[in-house]
Amino acid sequence: MTTQKTGPGRRAPLLPQLIKFGAVGAVGFVVNLVVFNVMLLIVLRGVPHATIYSTVIATLVAIAANWVGNRFWAFSGQRQQNATREGLEFFVVSLAGMGIPLLCVWVSHYLLALTSPIADNISANGVGLVLGMLFRFAFYRWWVFSPARSAAGRAAAKARADEPAPVTSPTLAGSPDGGLVGD
Repeated sequence: MTTQKTGPGRRAPLLPQLIKFGAVGAVGFVVNLVVFNVMLLIVLRGVPHATIYSTVIATLVAIAANWVGNRFWAFSGQRQQNATREGLEFFVVSLAGMGIPLLCVWVSHYLLALTSPIADNISANGVGLVLGMLFRFAFYRWWVFSPARSAAGRAAAKARADEPAPVTSPTLAGSPDGGLVGD
């Protein structure tokens, strides 16, 4: 007999969680895009290295927006009891993920001399954010919001460890006569 595990200790299915993460990321992308362009074209216009500063500021604002969405929606069933620790881990992974679009902008802008706002947007908000998204999803799922590290996941693992092993009994189909009476 097969039992299906349900509840908070079960690992979240990958695809629905990836879709939620993508939706949160889409909101973060819009936040990033708007803040990046406001900083680049209005606030920091004419400032040396405005592209780099705009990327950093936009990413930090998007990290804050993504923290709320991921904690309370995409990974809501896997939150850690210690929100401060989880928040710091989220921020560390997000900062590491920020390095990816930052590196893409730096390569595009300074090594390849593609200095137009369109080139900056493609490198930062196209290539960089996609690569950064893949990096962040992996680390959020398997480290920051790991089911094994959440309070619910630890409680479910403890309950499974404390459960007695199921007793298997032979079924009628497994008996020598196939379970049919009068054969």
